[in-house]
Amino acid sequence: MAKTTSSHEKVSVRLAEILIKLNRGEKLDPRQLAEEFGVTLRTIQRDLLERLAYLPFSKDQQFFVLDPYYLGKLSTADIQRFASLSGIKALFPVLSDNFLREIFDTRVSQAYLVKGHHYEDLREKSGEFKQLEQAIVQHRLIHFLYKAKSYTGIAPYKLINQKGIWYLAAQDGPQLKTFCFSQLKGIQTDERTFTPEADINTLIEQEDGIWFGAEKREVVLKIDHSVAAYFKRRPVLPNQQIDKELEDGSLIVSTRISHDNQIMPMIKYWVPNIAIIAPKELRDSLLQSLREYLGSDDNKP
Repeated sequence: MAKTTSSHEKVSVRLAEILIKLNRGEKLDPRQLAEEFGVTLRTIQRDLLERLAYLPFSKDQQFFVLDPYYLGKLSTADIQRFASLSGIKALFPVLSDNFLREIFDTRVSQAYLVKGHHYEDLREKSGEFKQLEQAIVQHRLIHFLYKAKSYTGIAPYKLINQKGIWYLAAQDGPQLKTFCFSQLKGIQTDERTFTPEADINTLIEQEDGIWFGAEKREVVLKIDHSVAAYFKRRPVLPNQQIDKELEDGSLIVSTRISHDNQIMPMIKYWVPNIAIIAPKELRDSLLQSLREYLGSDDNKP
């Protein structure tokens, strides 16, 4: 899993740098780019002809140039966001070139927040997906059914992809909630608009998960020295903080979570190289689930 994430990050960074060059009006020579980024010519050709094929390129002999209309229109943040989306095109249920061109429109790009690079197939619900995008961009209130309950006057803020599943972050009265997109039914867009709150947008962007508004509790873990490098290289856990490095190379790591499911699957993934120090009830829950797994008839030889 770490290898996949690293590969995805490298693609996104390379695409971002290519887009910055294009945005400055530079003429790009694929062979020079391959040498600069330390990749094969075939990789750069794939970047330009597949990953970024929907961009309005002009060709000047062997050089690639961005159409003059788009020059200088993107900020660095816009380019980074666009590169990330371009590198994970399969995440989106609407796969047309026109859809990806719209990412140049920063209002549209701000409707999305991607926190993972696997995906569920939502092509059959592309219309509803587009409808929510437009409601977010236009700040329009929406109505829908969710788990047999009717919701009205909901303010949509962001479509979030969390570990492959799409969610809608939206304000229901004073509460910020998340709704699983695939379970939304009968979506309707209201003529009424709302004014997005900057604090809510900041919370959504900074929250490492989809449990908004819930009270957080601290979890303290010990990471074995044999896997400590993975946790030092990048945050493996949500809201990860390295509190102490022990003499043997092990780490004491803390995090704050809103729900056990926010962290438990990752803890199980790293067992036996990770141990829960606190809280006791979370450690007991982990041990109980492991006992049940080991005692299950399905796992007996």
